[in-house]
Amino acid sequence: MNRRIFQTTLLTTALTLGGLSSAQAQQVIKLTAAGGHPPVFLWVKLLDEFYIPEVDRRLAAAGNAHKVEWTKAWGGTLIKIGSESKGIADGVADFGFVGTLFEAARFPMQNVSYVTPFGTDNLGAVGAIVGDMQKSIPAMGDTWTKNGLVYLGGTALDTYHLWTNFPVKSIDDLKGKKISAPGPSANWIRNTGAVAVAGSLPTYYEDIKSGVSNGAITFSTGAWGAKLHEVAPYITKVNFGSMYAGAVVMNKRRFDGLPPAVQQVFREVGMEYDKRFADAQNATANALLQKMGEAGATISELPAAERTRWAETIPNVAQTWAADLQSKGAPGQEVLKAYMDGLKKSGANLPRDWSAK
Repeated sequence: MNRRIFQTTLLTTALTLGGLSSAQAQQVIKLTAAGGHPPVFLWVKLLDEFYIPEVDRRLAAAGNAHKVEWTKAWGGTLIKIGSESKGIADGVADFGFVGTLFEAARFPMQNVSYVTPFGTDNLGAVGAIVGDMQKSIPAMGDTWTKNGLVYLGGTALDTYHLWTNFPVKSIDDLKGKKISAPGPSANWIRNTGAVAVAGSLPTYYEDIKSGVSNGAITFSTGAWGAKLHEVAPYITKVNFGSMYAGAVVMNKRRFDGLPPAVQQVFREVGMEYDKRFADAQNATANALLQKMGEAGATISELPAAERTRWAETIPNVAQTWAADLQSKGAPGQEVLKAYMDGLKKSGANLPRDWSAK
C-alpha cells in the first residue's frame, strides 16, 4: 500500500514538474503598441486586426516557445501624431506606426515622393520602391537606426486628386482660386495662379464651406472621411501620385533583445503587411470615389496634355530639396534619381523627370 502511494506521489510530482517545465519553457514578451491615429485609419487598423494577431498566430504555430503579451494604445492615448518616432525610440512604446509625412525633419529622404508630384497611382509600387531604396542607399536605411528604430514595413497613401467647388478642365481654371494645400503639396500649385492655403483634413470642410479656400488637394480615403464632396463636389482626377507615408517600426533595443526566431516573424509579417495595406488601400480608394459620385459629386479626369502642362508649370522643387540634403551631408541627388528610376521601371507615365537638372 505504502509502495503504491509512493509511486503515485512520484507520478504526481513528475507530472507537476513536467507542467512547470513546459510553462517555464515559454518565453513571455511584453510589448506596448501605440499609434497617434485611431484604428479607423487603415495603417493602424491593419496593425490592430492583422499584424498583431498574425504575429501571435505564427509564434503559436512555431511551437509556442514565445508569446507576446500586448498592450495597445491607439488614437494618441500614449503617443501623439508627429511624435511617434521619438516616443517609440524613448521606450514610451515598443512598437507602432511612424508617419514620415508628419516627421519630415527626422526622415527627410523618406519624403521624396512629396517633392516629385505627378508620379504613379500604384501605391504598391511606391512602397516597394522606397523599401528597395532603403536597402540600396545606406544613408536612407540608416535613418531608422539613427532614430533608435527598426524598420519592419512601409506604406503609401492612395494618389492625390483635386476637390473643388468649381469645375476644373485646365490649369487656367485655377487662377485666382484658393486651394487648401499644406506642407509640400503647396508646391504643386506654384505658378498656376492659385494660392495655397494652410490646413489639414479636419479643417478642409469648414474652410471650403466658409470661403477660406475653394478646394483642397488630398487623397480619396481622406476626402471621404472629411466629407469634402459635400462642399467641393467637383472631383478632378489629377493623379499627383501615391505618396509614401510611413512605416511599422519597433524600438531598436527591444528588437535587438528578441530571440532571432521572433525577430524573423516580425520581419515576415511586416512584408505581408505591406502587400495587404496596398491592396486594401487601393480597393478602398476606388470604392470611395464611386460612393462620392453616387452621392452627387461630379468626377472628371484632367486631360493628359493638361497634366503634363501642369507638371511643367511648377518649379522643380525636387532639385532644391535634393541640394538642401546634399548641403547637410545626405545623398539627396542619389535618392531623387533612384526614386525617379524606380517609377520609370514600374511603368509609370511620368510627365516630368524631376531628377533632370
